[in-house]
Amino acid sequence: MTSPVTPTRLNAAQIAIAPKVLLHDHLDGGLRAQSMIDMANESGYTKLPFMDADLLSHWYEDSCNSGSLELYLETFTHTIALMQTSEQIIRVARECVIDLANSGVVYAEVRGAPELFTLKDLDLPGVIDATIEGFKQGMEEVAHAGKKIRVESILCAMRQNNLSMAVAEEVVRYKGRGVVGFDIAGPEDGFPPSQHLAAFNYLRENNAHYTIHAGEAFGIASIDEALNICRAQRIGHGIRLIDDINFGNGNPKLGRLAQEILDQQVPLEMCPTSNLQTGGVKLMSEHPIAPMKELGFNVTLNTDNRLMSNTSMIREATQVVETFNWGLRELEDLATNAIGGAFISAEEKKDILSLIKNGYAEIL
Repeated sequence: MTSPVTPTRLNAAQIAIAPKVLLHDHLDGGLRAQSMIDMANESGYTKLPFMDADLLSHWYEDSCNSGSLELYLETFTHTIALMQTSEQIIRVARECVIDLANSGVVYAEVRGAPELFTLKDLDLPGVIDATIEGFKQGMEEVAHAGKKIRVESILCAMRQNNLSMAVAEEVVRYKGRGVVGFDIAGPEDGFPPSQHLAAFNYLRENNAHYTIHAGEAFGIASIDEALNICRAQRIGHGIRLIDDINFGNGNPKLGRLAQEILDQQVPLEMCPTSNLQTGGVKLMSEHPIAPMKELGFNVTLNTDNRLMSNTSMIREATQVVETFNWGLRELEDLATNAIGGAFISAEEKKDILSLIKNGYAEIL
């Protein structure tokens, strides 16, 4: 049950402390600009466009406002180059946890593609171990500061490469030890999720969870394939599902796929700022998160890449509140939806759900 009162206007302090759940955040898309500069100096990396944190942050945001997913993905060259040692990955993961906690996040599943960080001496397990260690250090630091957050890892395979089975095997091997699921990421067009069907079958056979990037820059066929061929448990982005809904005459009519996803309450990991940057939507007021929430879809709110979008969960929440005149009830709905779709046990979800409900009750 959600909170019975929805304020007509939320202030910044309420939005900031409102408990949030984050399901779609890329570790290599959330580095602090100053940390990038520090690590570049330490490692001798000379290709950063700016060595000033403010200028570097603005460069990232401006570069990602191209309206193209492919160009957006090119900006990861620098972050990936600065995550090639255990020390670098631990630092990035630790700071990620701290930054999320400072944004009011109480539970997060942060994803990364370990194959991207093996350009030097690390292998896949080495990358995964460093990520888990960084998350552990971050959670300990946050706890000492009196806050609560739990962060788990999702391992991505790049859909344009052929390492999905190797990554899936690591997901199963690390299950219950800091890794909760699997994903495929990268360019959708030309790289359908069914190319990785063997990995998805292996994950199901071993009772492992997975989500699939689909319907971000490609049409509903990508979502259909992810759901009905690959049997995804969640959909990363999924904004193109709106194309399967006819809003004519003020009486929305759902197509087959939209009705299926609504009936099954498949969680949709929506990332408004990122979707605006990559051209998925033209205006924030046109983002499908609002009409789809009103129709009863299981929508969640996410950051995607905090560095590239110059965003946080506070900023994402602020934007949907201001754009759609939402209140605490809607924010609580988003957090509740997200924890319901999290890749942890039902018993573990109860503890997070209590934290969410108590947090919103205190705000009221």
